Amino acid sequence: MLVRTWNVFHGNAFPAERDAFLEEMVRLASTDRPEVLCLQEVPVWALERLGDWSGMKVYAAVAAPPRVGPVPSSAELGRRLTDLHHGRLRSAFSGQANAILVDPRLRALDRMSVVLNSRPFRSAQARWLGLDLVARLAWAKERRVCQALRLGLPDGRLALVANLHATGLPDDRLADAELFRAASFADGLARPGEICVLAGDFNVRAARSRTLAALAGAEWGFTEALEGLDQVLVRGAELEACERWPAERRRFGSRVLSDHSPVEARIA
Repeated sequence: MLVRTWNVFHGNAFPAERDAFLEEMVRLASTDRPEVLCLQEVPVWALERLGDWSGMKVYAAVAAPPRVGPVPSSAELGRRLTDLHHGRLRSAFSGQANAILVDPRLRALDRMSVVLNSRPFRSAQARWLGLDLVARLAWAKERRVCQALRLGLPDGRLALVANLHATGLPDDRLADAELFRAASFADGLARPGEICVLAGDFNVRAARSRTLAALAGAEWGFTEALEGLDQVLVRGAELEACERWPAERRRFGSRVLSDHSPVEARIA
């Protein structure tokens, strides 16, 4: 089973331009038919198009709905406004979502999600971490989610796949706290003997993460993290390989797509 994750940067190239290339990204990431493709920073307007672009089944979780300032908007209006300049506007009007794309041969059995920075969680962690008011307000600015999908594999095994996008702020203890919340969420859903995959943009590096060190220990039993922010961690199955794409592999003409490289894990 090939599991791939990619923060698609709202379809932007790197460096960002007026135009976006989200369709090209999704087609590139799905062309070799991975069983599971986890995406982050997907504009909400694109969710209904992911299936056509990829040929895969789409399961999405909206983190931030489209808005024009404080006023709720529609996905289509968000798309039209963002078309003025994708590089400058990014998610200002389009909102953003996570999505798990699945090969049609796999059966989706259960869907779940959790808000990673809910108000009660932020309040408790802010006291524990000693956050000042500025940090507390910054953490509350953008909703973050972890979605989970239980899959039936063709060989009869079950796999729980969790896809998250943690908060990206200078204090990476916040992302680490959200990562622990996501891991606990996935662990609580996983059944005995089930493959468990934790994937996405963790927004914290292994060298600075207590959570990643703990997850690789005997108590949690996940594979070790790669360098970088994007990860695919696996428990309950043999990991044949886990690697990050080189920049050349995500090139489209003269452009490099996204400010993140896909990470993929091949699971036996």
